[in-house]
Amino acid sequence: MESSRRWRNLFLFCIGLTIGTAFIMQWLGTDFWVNDERFSILGLELFYSKKEIIKLLTDIKQPAKIALNYHLTFDFVLMAGFYPGIASACMLVRERILQQKVKTILFTLAVLQPVAWIFDVIENSYLIQWVSTPEIGDEFSIYHNMVIIKWLIAACGILLSLMIYIFTDRQTKRRRRH
Repeated sequence: MESSRRWRNLFLFCIGLTIGTAFIMQWLGTDFWVNDERFSILGLELFYSKKEIIKLLTDIKQPAKIALNYHLTFDFVLMAGFYPGIASACMLVRERILQQKVKTILFTLAVLQPVAWIFDVIENSYLIQWVSTPEIGDEFSIYHNMVIIKWLIAACGILLSLMIYIFTDRQTKRRRRH
């Protein structure tokens, strides 16, 4: 019971930190314009080609460049809430279930969140470097693969813990009614 309380408190703190930081980052994103076209962080992470990123970062002017640098800085704070929050959600849900295989999967996803966090830190470091000097070499494929792996680990942790939580919550309510 005590560990559940700790996981819950960590989860709540992490959610608050993530939401607060995401709000600031969303606000900074309103300045993401280059040559009268809007760009996005998700585009930089997942959808823009190496050539598009180089062009964007070469053409970027103030205040968009300042906003992007602040956004990337605040992303480090967001990470401190996001990945531990996912890990704590996995551990909270893990304590609610009995199936050992599912417990192992949730534990594995919780343990993988620091890997996603490290990949996110490296990704941000690349972006910060490229904003100051938009020269992207062979590291782009490494960068892109880390981004994809980071999102897969995080998404699996979020979706699986949420689905299991909803499913076990429904089972608990059915048992109480009978």
